[in-house]
Amino acid sequence: MRLRLPHPLVLLLGGVAVAALLTWLLPAGAYERVADAASGREVVVPGTYATVAAAPVGVMAAVLAVPRGIVAGADVILTILMVGGAFALLDATGALGRLVGSLVGNTRRPRVIVVFVCLIFSTLGALENMQEEIVALVPVLVVLSRGLGFGSITAVAMSTGAAAIGAAFGPTNPFQTGIALRFAELPPLTQPTLRFGMLAVAVAIWIAWTLFMTSSDDVRPEVTAPVKEPATARDILMFVTVVGAFVPYVIGVMYYDWGFNELSALFLVVGFAIGLMSGRDLSTTATDFLKGMETVLAASLFVGVARAISVVLTDGQVIDTIIYGLAAPLAEVPGVAAAMLMVPVHAIIHVPVSSVSGQAVLTMPIMAPLADLLSVSRDAAVIAFQTGAGLMELATPTNGALLAVLLGAKVDFTRWLRFAVPGVLIVSLVGFTGIVLAR
Repeated sequence: MRLRLPHPLVLLLGGVAVAALLTWLLPAGAYERVADAASGREVVVPGTYATVAAAPVGVMAAVLAVPRGIVAGADVILTILMVGGAFALLDATGALGRLVGSLVGNTRRPRVIVVFVCLIFSTLGALENMQEEIVALVPVLVVLSRGLGFGSITAVAMSTGAAAIGAAFGPTNPFQTGIALRFAELPPLTQPTLRFGMLAVAVAIWIAWTLFMTSSDDVRPEVTAPVKEPATARDILMFVTVVGAFVPYVIGVMYYDWGFNELSALFLVVGFAIGLMSGRDLSTTATDFLKGMETVLAASLFVGVARAISVVLTDGQVIDTIIYGLAAPLAEVPGVAAAMLMVPVHAIIHVPVSSVSGQAVLTMPIMAPLADLLSVSRDAAVIAFQTGAGLMELATPTNGALLAVLLGAKVDFTRWLRFAVPGVLIVSLVGFTGIVLAR
């Protein structure tokens, strides 16, 4: 009998309920925290875990955690709406259909297109942790994949999958590697040869896995065929305007501490620019822009509901208990074996702690000193975090952005796991190798 998971919203709400139940079953505890002047974040003080008064989360508090999670994720939700609205407006002009039709019609080597798309998204992942922004691109990616003769899983693999691999191993990714190195008290780009080598090998493996599995991609929903009309110069200009917005954003992330609010602002401008370039007036542009946002409204809310799980665990004072329970046994394991065991520990932690940057702040102040005690380099501890938390992005049901992409591509979560988990396990060998080489 084929296992079929419920609707993503039901799955996420179930996660909130399980988190609330854990606040009744697990002992409450907390680490001491101090303010980090450089980052403005609160940092865990290693060795300070202690039990605290129980704070179980009741039914009403658990329900209230859902809107609180949506509010906490408002910046991400707004980004999805803005980016989604801009791309939907571009699609409404017919430009995306004509461009995709031209791309499909002018290549006799569809696998080359898959490689090209994988490289684009892995680069964006490595530069700025691209994930939620992909939600808006799902419809056109599915049309492209179907036009190349493949299915929806291939569309997700060459976009979200490639971006997650690039994000996990990208040396310049400020939201994963950058924060982890900062809280491990290491330079911003330590061991560059090893790190860039890991990125290249990991992306190559994922591309090879994606191409190998195209023949078994049986998720092939009916989609609108690519438009046969040739793309115009205006189509290209509008597309470049939308995609080009990511260039200043990536620069801003790397050098000016930009975040999702700046990206939302960019795409607010881009949305109106696309409308005016297509010949619409301001009022019609506003109407169509808002209509485009409707296509990603449900997907954007998934991100907020997923955030509610962390809200419940934090309110119940058990999130530090989970961290402590997983990290403490590693002190009893010698050397590089302990560093390797950090990988599954980080993967497990990433289920309740769905934010990679939040997990880095929470765990690296614990794992980095632990690496010192085990005579393992702190670089190895950071690589373990990248491998465990970064790759778990493709397999955890608490990743709202992943569930939103799968919903848009009409791919069941269980079907995605059958594709993704073997590929993730193969790619994880890159991380384990990096741990050994970073000793």
